[in-house]
Amino acid sequence: MPVWSTSRRTFLSGLALLSAPWARAQSPRWQARWISVAGASAFEYGVYHFRRTFSLSALPTHFPVRVSADQRYELYVNGRRVARGPARGDLNHWRFETVDLAPYLQAGRNVAAAVVWNFGRHTPEAQQTYQTGFVLEIPADAPQEALPLRTGPGWKAWTNPAYSPLPVTFQQVRGYFVVGPGDRVEGVRYPWGWEQPGFDDTGWSEAVAGPNAGMRDATDSPSRWMLVPRPIPAMEEAQEPPLKIRVSEGATVSAMPFTVPAGGRVRLILDQGQLTTAYPELSVSGGKGTLVRLGYAESLFEKGARRGDKGNRGEVEGKEFIGYYDEFVLEGGQRRTYRPLWWRTFRFIEMTVQAASEPVSLEGMTQTFTAYPFDRKAKFSSPDPELDRILDVGWRTARLCAHETYEDCPYYEQLQYVGDTRVQALISLYMSGDDRLMRNAIELVNDSRTAEGATMSRAPTKLQQYIPAFSMWWIAMVHDHWMHRGDRDFLVSLLPGVRSVMGFFARYRKSNGGLHFLPWWRYFDWVNQWPRGEAPAMADGSSAPFDLLLLMTLDWCRDLELAAGSAARAAECDQWADQLRSALPALYWDEGRNLFADTPERKSFSQHTQSLAVLAGAVSGNQARELMERTVADPGLARCSFWFRFYLHAAMERAGLGDRYLEMLADWRGMLAKGMTTWAERADGSANASRSDCHAWSASPNIDLFRIVLGIEPMAPGFAHVRVKPHPGPLARASGSLPHPKGEVAVQWVREGERLRADVQLPEGVTGEFEWAGRVTPLRSGRNVLA
Repeated sequence: MPVWSTSRRTFLSGLALLSAPWARAQSPRWQARWISVAGASAFEYGVYHFRRTFSLSALPTHFPVRVSADQRYELYVNGRRVARGPARGDLNHWRFETVDLAPYLQAGRNVAAAVVWNFGRHTPEAQQTYQTGFVLEIPADAPQEALPLRTGPGWKAWTNPAYSPLPVTFQQVRGYFVVGPGDRVEGVRYPWGWEQPGFDDTGWSEAVAGPNAGMRDATDSPSRWMLVPRPIPAMEEAQEPPLKIRVSEGATVSAMPFTVPAGGRVRLILDQGQLTTAYPELSVSGGKGTLVRLGYAESLFEKGARRGDKGNRGEVEGKEFIGYYDEFVLEGGQRRTYRPLWWRTFRFIEMTVQAASEPVSLEGMTQTFTAYPFDRKAKFSSPDPELDRILDVGWRTARLCAHETYEDCPYYEQLQYVGDTRVQALISLYMSGDDRLMRNAIELVNDSRTAEGATMSRAPTKLQQYIPAFSMWWIAMVHDHWMHRGDRDFLVSLLPGVRSVMGFFARYRKSNGGLHFLPWWRYFDWVNQWPRGEAPAMADGSSAPFDLLLLMTLDWCRDLELAAGSAARAAECDQWADQLRSALPALYWDEGRNLFADTPERKSFSQHTQSLAVLAGAVSGNQARELMERTVADPGLARCSFWFRFYLHAAMERAGLGDRYLEMLADWRGMLAKGMTTWAERADGSANASRSDCHAWSASPNIDLFRIVLGIEPMAPGFAHVRVKPHPGPLARASGSLPHPKGEVAVQWVREGERLRADVQLPEGVTGEFEWAGRVTPLRSGRNVLA
């Protein structure tokens, strides 16, 4: 049977190992029912509260509940917040959290309370939704007296009229912005203490009980939300240092607390000192009717300069604040705390306080950092301290772009694009060894596939968007995970998706093995010369960047098929790859410039095409080295963005130019000189250069200082065989370590002229090879000393 068949037999062949576990996973519908608020729109903007009182005669040792909502919830027990969620997914894989309530319960009366919100027409692009709802299921063996806690009849519900959305326009923030609205909260309409046991909810209505909840694999799903367990841990939360007041207008304010008199107005610019993603919480007293406005910005903009200029990110003089806002209209009570529903991204906060007829006391402000709970384990040391700063800034960038999913940027989009995510996932593996968010990303993108076979460009997403090249980068992610983790069960579960994607491209296969013109957005990279980021192509689709990426993808697919025991399928991958590889020189090689052209017309040339030619094995040896030397030196080539420089640098290393890697970091050093605390989306001088100041696709040095400079790279699935091939460049010495599935790989080396003395530590059961000056030395488990 052909590799790219979409028959039932082909689909099931990759799932044979999973059929038995799936059968065991079948479960009935939950007894809990989805609940909502009587009279409230199921689809429009709204913030809602739910409460349930129940009693326990004795404290349980464990009390795990399963909880979810649409769109978002926070769950409280006896006044203490115990969970946020659900983790983002799609309606066919809607996440629920399992939370042990035992530490929060007490003998006697208990109160569970939740706030649920639906942003309606302002819903973030990354947030799928069906309609407003909340569900909580209790353990099957829970005591009879705990049954009221299960959502259904008896729960109280209320619509919070204090909230309204503050829509954000692209013009307001100077860029594409889809993370949701700001909040406006009117304190006099807010039910203060709604989550506390003593709150009087007698005026609330009974919740409307809808359909039962059900697992994804339940027979005849009782509701649209097909529930699956949350596959990632809870987000980290930690207090940020106090904000510093950099600008004070209307009064001289140097610190909090401070008071604004009746009718007074104060404007402050507050500086966190570095970019963060956090929940700001403002504590105030008095001042009924006072309007407090909090604005959020990654950086301040130069006044009077061309659009987008930000200059040194740490400077405030001569700058203007441009951002989005929350607004709080104070109720006048004492020690009231105002906080937005969703976390914000900022280095700078603009606080504007317009007092009404009463004075207001601004008691204090805290910022609770939140992100995926990565633990930095990798270490790197060299005589160049700026490399430490590059790693630190890159790690901060990667962390701020990782929450319940990877995100392209936390300020503007919060979308998990496949192209970005491949780099981000490798950073996670090299720096922390934690692959859970990577697995989640791979599965979410796999779940986005539609009938054509291709994945969407991003997942989850409210609106569909397809970028064909990103479907190939998704296969690269599957291959990356296989090489770093060697999880065969996970790989086999993904093979139907991999084959589906390749079936899509097979429908566009030309007689020479290349691709016809592909549908949808043919984005390849943000390049000034490429409109909409689309790589040059002929009318018939001939495009070297796409054909070369396809060639790489065929090689990845061959490896994956062999790993699954599908030798025949692997052979078909090789046949297609051989056909395409043999056609490439005649199609794209330009004898006059000694470069691969982007199209057979030979009118445009790019760093991308040369880099992919090396990585795809279209050239090798001295030809590859000379090609990459020309690629770096030729100013006439379309240049790679920060994202695609990961592949440029990989091609340089593959061609034998790894010792030049450190000189390629000039733009990263330049961002440090500009006071940046995270890496920008695009280099200065490129179109729309200063939109996003935090893009983890630019953090590839957090891979390459280990992979190229220290030289550590997996050479067999599961990192079972390690290659150590250092590229010192100008460094006389370096050392470092990175996490490995079986422990840690540690390398240190000292260069003495043409010699290199090295010490390599490998985990138990892991072998490797050390390569220097053309000589390959085997490495064994444990310590290896090489002179």
